[in-house]
Amino acid sequence: MLTVLFLGDVVGEPGRNAVVARLPELKEQHAIDFIVVNGENAAGGRGITSKITIDLLRAGVAVVTTGDHVWDQKDILSFIDTEPRLLRPVNYPAGAPGNGSIVLETAKGKIGVINVQCRTFMQPILDNPFLAMETTVAKMREETPNILVDVHGETTSEKIAMGRFLDGKVSAVLGTHTHVQTADEQILPGGTAFLCDAGMCGPMNSILGRAVEPIMRRFVSNLPASFPVAAGEVRLHGALIQIDEQTGRALRITRVDEPGPTQQVSEPESKVDIEQAPTPEQT
Repeated sequence: MLTVLFLGDVVGEPGRNAVVARLPELKEQHAIDFIVVNGENAAGGRGITSKITIDLLRAGVAVVTTGDHVWDQKDILSFIDTEPRLLRPVNYPAGAPGNGSIVLETAKGKIGVINVQCRTFMQPILDNPFLAMETTVAKMREETPNILVDVHGETTSEKIAMGRFLDGKVSAVLGTHTHVQTADEQILPGGTAFLCDAGMCGPMNSILGRAVEPIMRRFVSNLPASFPVAAGEVRLHGALIQIDEQTGRALRITRVDEPGPTQQVSEPESKVDIEQAPTPEQT
């Protein structure tokens, strides 16, 4: 049996410090064979840097996935081609830096990971995720039936549709992006584990990992604002998936909700200028 830990969007310094601190204990406690973490909000709440990627990999993460904020930190454009374990969505047009999928060898055989971004209410609008996944999964299954998918999207309907579309073709489809853990973990009829959103690894006394007051003021005033990462209690959200490594079928999926150390934020907040001025749900 292959045991995989998948952790949802890591938010800023509190989130990534908690992940690094808790991974050794969680790995031993659950006999985890493989770890995937979504890191697209790990740098001050927006994007990821080369250093943060390396820190997560050194902590025991096998693959770091991303999403719509993958390019927000300037050094990633040059770094992502040098680190195949850092994924960007597979449905970027041909010629984009980096890769959207990877197959890694483990003690229990090969495991594939695919990162894909949905299109509904998402920017930028990428190539059709369903067609991209159809091609990528078919090619990956020539190497291994053990395939994990991070589907990064805003709407539950599109992520559920992706889960159903891939049922029986991959081991697990795990949603990211909304930062709110859903309670719909299940094994689909074809043997694919599914969770609409894994949640986030970040501060709980927050709005999606950001400080509460600035976001409330933004909703009231509609004026541009900075959304600093919150401080205080941190929790790690995600899922544990047990897979029959011979067939690739999921045997069990369990939601993860683990405490992390309470921390203050020492890194600079991510600034938002007048031209960008995203709404809180875009963070």
